[in-house]
Amino acid sequence: MICLKGAGVVLKKILGNIEESSVEVDSSTMDYVSFGRGDKALVIIPGLGDGLKTVKGTGLMLWYIYRFLSRDYKVYVFSRKNELKTGYTTRDIAQDLAEAMEKLDITSSAVMGVSQGGMIAQWLAIDYPAKVDRLAIVISLARQNETVQEVIGSWVEMVREERYAELAVDMMEKSHTEKYLKRVRPFYWLIKRISKPQSKKRFLIQAQSCLTHDAYQELSAIKCPTFIIGGAADRIVGGEAVQQEIAAAIPDSELFIYPDLGHGAYVEAKDFGERIYNFFKDG
Repeated sequence: MICLKGAGVVLKKILGNIEESSVEVDSSTMDYVSFGRGDKALVIIPGLGDGLKTVKGTGLMLWYIYRFLSRDYKVYVFSRKNELKTGYTTRDIAQDLAEAMEKLDITSSAVMGVSQGGMIAQWLAIDYPAKVDRLAIVISLARQNETVQEVIGSWVEMVREERYAELAVDMMEKSHTEKYLKRVRPFYWLIKRISKPQSKKRFLIQAQSCLTHDAYQELSAIKCPTFIIGGAADRIVGGEAVQQEIAAAIPDSELFIYPDLGHGAYVEAKDFGERIYNFFKDG
């Protein structure tokens, strides 16, 4: 067993200098994964799935997903704090992230926020502009709409009633295209078995922060180069108009919409990595 553990550590180092750790933030801890050998920092903020499970133990998987960034950047993927207070907002989470970056000596960074992570990234760029060199907001929103209220509201009810298997399937079905789902539905039995959140309370607090997010009136304060990516068929936060609203509010931002993809566009689009890489490289 010790030999296997040691081999895993060596493998992580060889593949991409992968490290899994945590940092103390406001009387709690925040899990994070780092990898890559570049001189520049790049922070990734994941979506609401973080409420189900933190990034702890996912180093190899995250390196594989974002390996296209690991040559030029030292990449950090941050979870939320392990202990969250009731009523926590996306703005509060951004403050935690800024503190974590400070403690890890990340003075400035390219930042990519996905879904709820995009909401948090908006506040990070608004409240801590010196920490964000370039910003990518992926499949996110600036303020509330009926779609996100209905979908995440239903997920909140599922978790309150501990219908975790139903939650896992609904997340998959609403995120992806039929073409993608045909490949993954045979594995739903496994997804259902591992669907229980690590902390029911933590998921509910994060979900509620999505339902109260509203940075729209302050988006004009974002001055760094910003790239917004969305899917026209997004059934979780809403489609093209939602992404256009973000782009219109942020000066000199760039917008790209996948016309046939939804909330899982960053997983399904073959050119997603190339688009993100080129945007950050231009900086």
